Amino acid sequence: MKTFVARLALLAAITVVATPSHGKEGMWIPTLLHAIEDDMQALGLKLTAEDIYSINHSSLKDAVVHFNGGCTAEMVSNHGLLLTNHHCGYGQIQSHSTVENDLLTNGFWAKTLSEELANPGLTCTFIDRIEDVTLQLSRACVGLSGEARTKRMEEEKQAIVKRATEGKGLEGKVVAFDFGNSHYLITSKVFRDVRLVGAPPSAVGKFGGDTDNWVWPRHTGDFSVFRIYADENNNPAGYSEDNRPYVPAHHFPINVGGVKDGDFTMVFGFPGRTEQYLTSDAVDHVVSRLNPMRIAMRDEGLAVINAARASSDKLRIAYAAKQSSVANAWKKWKGQNKGLKELKALDKKRALEAQLKEATGSEVVSEIASLNAQYFPYLEARALFIELVYYGADVLNYAHGFAGLIEGSATDDNRAQLLQGLCEAEPGFRKDFDPGVDEQLLGRLVDESLRWMSSSMTPEGLREEVAKAGGGQAWAAKLFDKSAFDDAETMAKLLANDNPRAWGKLAKDPVFQWIERLRAHYFQNVAPEYGRLRGEIERASAQYTKALREAFPDREFPVDANSTLRLTYGKVEGSAPYDGMQYNPLSTAKGILQKYIPGDADFDMPQRLVDLLERREYGDYANESGELVVCFTGSNHTTGGNSGSPALDAEGRLVGINFDRSWESTMSDILFDDTRCRNIMVDIRYVLWVMDVYAGAGHLVKEMTLVNGKEGEE
Repeated sequence: MKTFVARLALLAAITVVATPSHGKEGMWIPTLLHAIEDDMQALGLKLTAEDIYSINHSSLKDAVVHFNGGCTAEMVSNHGLLLTNHHCGYGQIQSHSTVENDLLTNGFWAKTLSEELANPGLTCTFIDRIEDVTLQLSRACVGLSGEARTKRMEEEKQAIVKRATEGKGLEGKVVAFDFGNSHYLITSKVFRDVRLVGAPPSAVGKFGGDTDNWVWPRHTGDFSVFRIYADENNNPAGYSEDNRPYVPAHHFPINVGGVKDGDFTMVFGFPGRTEQYLTSDAVDHVVSRLNPMRIAMRDEGLAVINAARASSDKLRIAYAAKQSSVANAWKKWKGQNKGLKELKALDKKRALEAQLKEATGSEVVSEIASLNAQYFPYLEARALFIELVYYGADVLNYAHGFAGLIEGSATDDNRAQLLQGLCEAEPGFRKDFDPGVDEQLLGRLVDESLRWMSSSMTPEGLREEVAKAGGGQAWAAKLFDKSAFDDAETMAKLLANDNPRAWGKLAKDPVFQWIERLRAHYFQNVAPEYGRLRGEIERASAQYTKALREAFPDREFPVDANSTLRLTYGKVEGSAPYDGMQYNPLSTAKGILQKYIPGDADFDMPQRLVDLLERREYGDYANESGELVVCFTGSNHTTGGNSGSPALDAEGRLVGINFDRSWESTMSDILFDDTRCRNIMVDIRYVLWVMDVYAGAGHLVKEMTLVNGKEGEE
């Protein structure tokens, strides 16, 4: 049987015929880059696959960081300095902000190492090695099926990880790719002392706000600066004043010569999830049911949050991170639906499925459709649970955190640890919590969720209680009126005294009762069937992708993203998504001034920034035309998780930081179109200008290796 690597190599080799006019669909596993090396070089790459990913010497992959498990970052100095997006570091920036010291509004720049701010819980992960272990797992499971095979597979995965990591200071996991058609061992080093070094004001880092989000042209300085610390041996360690800046195996030199239209680009990072192999019925469900439902839930949540933030500075800061988190996917889903309809995604999916059946006689699509019919109700119930519990009222999960104390299920050792954790978390929770806002969120989201939720998926008693109270808002008011969890003074006393009898009384607290009922319903009635059916669908999807590659060997069928390290390539280019519309690939500082609206939530700017731009004080960061480039677009296939990813030129030098896609590209997780899908990157020269000229943090720039790409000189 051919290995997965061999199949992909063959696919890539077949398609290397001529220089493509646009970027390529797909997010490539670094170990497979040899298969597409010629194609990348034909497009402009000056490096080899070994220069990008190597286990024998330092390579580009050693400067790429998985930032807090959800974003990407890149090393830019040999003293642990890294860059990521402002929105990736937003939670940390917000956590250090108060009304008296508002880092969100004013920005922050540490002048010395001692001024850098610690961030408990923040992690940065470097990939050590990626290894195909598909054959090892297959051999271990020969002759087995069902539960016996599953058990043996897990045992072998654990053994593989143990052999690769034991005594080496590494962490490891075996990850399934392509719906389980292949498996890779990934070993890594995880650093846990990561400190905030600098951040521009939100008027720079979030310039354009929700108005410009997912929209080109952008003029957003979406970056923040952190530093990784290590122990005296340059190894990961918990926070300590004795730690020192980490020395990476590689850091990116910075091309201050910039980019121009047509230049080769790579984006190297950790894309979260794509769903390119959804069948036509699943795409139809996304467009007609799933996305509208999620959008409606977030409409309600954002209405409450935005009103609260407009009412006071305290609430503006407290709910800044939550608003950003809720709004991001909300706008993406809107664009995704629009794009899928405009590209006639359903027609294209149905045509491919018909071709497959004609070529092979396969019934796998029909099998998936049958499974989907059972799966969709559970998928919807899961989505509503997530929106209600994780993007709604914060008090719900807060109350659940006390379950071990309230129910007496925690052992003595665990009890002490749990209590300590709750005491430590309490100030942070109260700082960003407002009972009135939370009550409104719960009421409005409960009403909206019941509007979409089928009777069979509704938690027992919820619909009846809400109706009896007179609607979600009145129901939520009753819960909060009788609950202790929204009262800071009451909870402070309970945490200070640790009286088991007092904790036991909270078992009847209405907020606690309802979060436990919601969770019990979900984890008992929804999650098991959701997981079972998803597993069945993934097994059928493995057959589907395998059948496609065998039936159409001259076509590319890239592997879906799964939060592992991937490289995508393309070039700097604009697009013409609509009749009469032509997007240039570069935006400049002129656009910032054109958008500037004093006092506007999205388009206001600090006066110093306005003055510098009006005087065209660009320092050494202007392009050949004397303009300060702010952002640029490329034909790189990206998704969530690529936020903060390094945008690299043909020689592996940093030219920008990826942070978004165009509105016309949001459907690319499901259907990629190389003529209109564009990722958006902040130009590294604008990043340096903000640091150096605007913020006066030139000492950070001096840490970096600056190269004039046009002359090849430092």
